[in-house]
Amino acid sequence: MTHRFNKTSLGELQKQGFADVQTGPFGTVLKASEFSDIGVPVISTGEIREGFVQLSHRTPFVPERVTNRLPQFVLQLEDIVFGRKGAIDRNAIIKKNQVGWFLGSDGIRLRLSKEINSKFISYQLRQNAIGKWLLQNSTGSTMPSLNQKILDRLPLWLPSINIQDDIADILTSLDAKIEVNKKINHELEAMAKTLYDYWFVQFDFPDANGKPYKSSGGKMVFNKELKREIPEGWEDGVLTDIANITMGQSPSGSSYNEDGIGTVFYQGSTDFGSRFPTVRKYTTEPSRMAEENDILLSVRAPVGTLNQAMESCCIGRGLAALREKEGSISFLWSQMEYFKQIFDRRNTSGTTFGSITKVDLFNLKLCIPNKDVLKQFKKIADPFHDKIVVNSKENQKLSELRDWLLPMLMNGQVTVGEAEQELGMVAEENAKYDSL
Repeated sequence: MTHRFNKTSLGELQKQGFADVQTGPFGTVLKASEFSDIGVPVISTGEIREGFVQLSHRTPFVPERVTNRLPQFVLQLEDIVFGRKGAIDRNAIIKKNQVGWFLGSDGIRLRLSKEINSKFISYQLRQNAIGKWLLQNSTGSTMPSLNQKILDRLPLWLPSINIQDDIADILTSLDAKIEVNKKINHELEAMAKTLYDYWFVQFDFPDANGKPYKSSGGKMVFNKELKREIPEGWEDGVLTDIANITMGQSPSGSSYNEDGIGTVFYQGSTDFGSRFPTVRKYTTEPSRMAEENDILLSVRAPVGTLNQAMESCCIGRGLAALREKEGSISFLWSQMEYFKQIFDRRNTSGTTFGSITKVDLFNLKLCIPNKDVLKQFKKIADPFHDKIVVNSKENQKLSELRDWLLPMLMNGQVTVGEAEQELGMVAEENAKYDSL
């Protein structure tokens, strides 16, 4: 049995007092000089990723006095935020730990009354059909933008509040599982990073007696190339000594499509997720390729950002693909994260890297450990990365299920009961998988 939806628009909801829309502050209201490095996070399009608000090293802040002066831009629980220009098809819902954050100038805040389930509307706005509607009705030839007139016409569908709640609960349960896996992956990445720093930055890897090498008096030798002391027996080298590198090259624009025809294509870091990229485009004329599990490196601003290829894919000129010569990626991944810290520090000091050349990338200097220490490191770190891949593939399946259920539930083709059965089957499959 299908349910009936009532057609409406965002403008109608505003007239009826069910919705309030607030665009971000313009430069006349919030000047560039008022931003700071600490304080209250400012949420703009760049902080909205994969349905969540995610802070990054580029997130701006404002001092508390700004939020006191401009309370209309302070975000509340379950406000929906989305882009006013650029990536206008992204949106996220504000959680408890994000209450009090500030709306950015290129953002829009949607606040709904208690008669409407905010999560339900947030999911509805994530439908491909809504995203396409926004892009088709936006202004601006190079950068899509939204204004109040466009938002007033934004089509929405509203069933009874009970059905809204049920649909939101189902989709939220999927997102909750995805979020748990992301947190586990974040912890695993932190463990791998800590191990790398301890062994290859501080040089306190286990010596022959299992004690920290440098702290226990292990012999260190000054290396002229690296301009620092390294453990005796270790060598200096360059990135190509440990990695095979492929520089990206963009195929003809006429070969691009979003219909799944040809080869997955990643142009640059705009396709990146927290660890794995999101498939947006395909090409029928692939040029430079990355293979499954290759490290994808952004060679244009922000230089050094990393992702991992989930499949064989074509890479554009904004990316390079790296494959560790020893087989697994655990050491190379940590080494590239270490380089990223150096790039970020230079950016902070005012030396902005718009790009890194092939020659500079290939010749990045590094310390090459002896094979026994490298083997020990991989024995510990490889399982971390393997588990990250397992969790991420599970998240990919959960996301696909959520994205399939979303329009089906919204248009009544799948009932809440049928969706719950589908979730039960997925839970059983995951239980079997975890027990292997």
